[in-house]
Amino acid sequence: MSQALLESIHSPADLRRLPRAQLKGLADELRACVLTNVARTGGHLSSNLGTVELTIALHYVFQTPHDRLVWDVGHQTYPHKILTGRRERMPTLRQLGGMSGFPRRDESEYDTFGTAHSSTSISAALGMALAARQKGEDRHAVAIIGDGAMTAGMAFEALNNAGVERDARLLVVLNDNDMSISPPVGALNRYLAQLMSGHFYAAARSVGKTVLGTVPPLFELARRLEQGAKGMVVPATLFEKFGFNYIGPIDGHDLDSLIPTLENIRDLMRDKAGPQFLHVVTKKGQGYKLAEADPVAYHGPGKFDPAVGLVKPSAPAAPTFTQVFGQWLCDMAAHDRKLVGITPAMREGSGMVEFHKRFPDRYYDVGIAEQHAVTFAAGLACEGLKPVVAIYSTFLQRAYDQLIHDVAIQNLPVVFALDRAGLVGADGATHAGNYDIAFLRCVPNVSLACPADERECRQLLTTAYEQSHPVAVRYPRGAGAGVAPLAQLTGLPFGKGEVRRQGKGVAILAFGTLLYPALAAAERLDATVVNMRWVKPLDAELLLQVAASHDALVTIEEGAIMGGAGSAVAEALAAAGVVKPLLHLGLPDRFIEHGDPARLLALEGLDATGIEGSVRSHLGSWLMPPQRNLKAVS
Repeated sequence: MSQALLESIHSPADLRRLPRAQLKGLADELRACVLTNVARTGGHLSSNLGTVELTIALHYVFQTPHDRLVWDVGHQTYPHKILTGRRERMPTLRQLGGMSGFPRRDESEYDTFGTAHSSTSISAALGMALAARQKGEDRHAVAIIGDGAMTAGMAFEALNNAGVERDARLLVVLNDNDMSISPPVGALNRYLAQLMSGHFYAAARSVGKTVLGTVPPLFELARRLEQGAKGMVVPATLFEKFGFNYIGPIDGHDLDSLIPTLENIRDLMRDKAGPQFLHVVTKKGQGYKLAEADPVAYHGPGKFDPAVGLVKPSAPAAPTFTQVFGQWLCDMAAHDRKLVGITPAMREGSGMVEFHKRFPDRYYDVGIAEQHAVTFAAGLACEGLKPVVAIYSTFLQRAYDQLIHDVAIQNLPVVFALDRAGLVGADGATHAGNYDIAFLRCVPNVSLACPADERECRQLLTTAYEQSHPVAVRYPRGAGAGVAPLAQLTGLPFGKGEVRRQGKGVAILAFGTLLYPALAAAERLDATVVNMRWVKPLDAELLLQVAASHDALVTIEEGAIMGGAGSAVAEALAAAGVVKPLLHLGLPDRFIEHGDPARLLALEGLDATGIEGSVRSHLGSWLMPPQRNLKAVS
């Protein structure tokens, strides 16, 4: 379809010059642009198709970037990016060196706050609103929160704080896309929403308080009647208890409703009417029937043909680590009735769909509430159950205090299945699981395993489950080396590694899936390769044996070098009084951007070629044959 209107929009200022009658046509073009580009590159689709009209209305009513829009969760911002001068960069979406799939302050002045995790928007927008008040600046702050993000405690902490700031120019927009638009969300509801957001309603409330305030019984009766009347046409006014003026719900795809309502709210904010809360109802996948029918499948698809939709591969793909975990979870649950599975709103992403179907009474999705998930698991463990928390490495960061305070100090047998460990590719730095080794190994009572392949993943999960203390098993996104898991539920020795290749001179100590590129490099180096398997407890006995029989050591891990597995090796050698040349290979002290994971690893020198090059560059003298060493010395 033609995109003549969209091509004329280079900034929201251009958008605001359009007659309102043309905005519906613009929405159609914008939705087509999102669909076409995501189909070419992959990315988040359903959530972005659902925010097209809301994005147009917000930029049309508010003077962005002077007024601040804070998005939450950040994967619903593709329409925002297109309207703010980045349409031509959409073909680079989530590609190496290209545009991020999330808001980034260093990408555009319209991205006022960087985010990719949930439930941060209200806190950030409140900070911006109060900063404007303190500096005497005339601006509004709008938090757009949705996609389940209101389930997190942080959102309610921010609401609790914001509700007492009566003169803050803050608007919270709840983008409710988990329900279909019910019959009350129509013409009558549109009228009521506009009426309750307008000056007439606000003035009526003010006059009523003034007139009836001197007659307490009548004032209380009027207050109850008002609450009852609003309760008949809007949801329970929980948010008014937090001090917000609640408006809605309204149809988030109806520009004729959205724009006048937002204009009224904007004017209320100028009149210092206190923080405002607008509830809009949108539909994931809106405008693309396949995504509307299956928004989960189209949440984050890879490349596809929009005319055809997602197509199942003809040949079964190699099982991913996530699938290996999901199968293990079901098998172990069938074996042990004490097992319970917990996820913070990541059933599909963590591979728990089948577990949910087979063991619904032992499956707990706690919503986007990582802190609660961990302490909830601790409570279950206190009563003799065996909780398995399936959580992305990057999301466990949000529950670090609970991990220490509620699980580790009490030494409770909770298993943490850490998906997405290491680099994650297109989602970039916000989702990368680069830090779990460093932040877990320093916590007493917590053990940490790093399986090298799919078979070891299943085995080490079993080993972790057999322990009587907290154990984490970290594994990356996607498939591994293709080593088929064994059917039985047998573990591996706790805290023990193995020598996988015997060489001489240099020994490479590999933690996790980088074992395989290390083996490939070692063939060309004639180096020894040790599959360490455990960061904590470290196999000190094996380490000292290898150190005694080799001239130099290399550690390799898909995690931060600072404080990581290599640091554990260095500490163990120092404690034993062993001094050896030691090279650490891993992820550097900087955030790594989005891109193809294999390409990113190669750029960091963590493929076979890079490993070989680093060893030759830093430890080349130890690779020389013994007779050449003697000749060089003489």
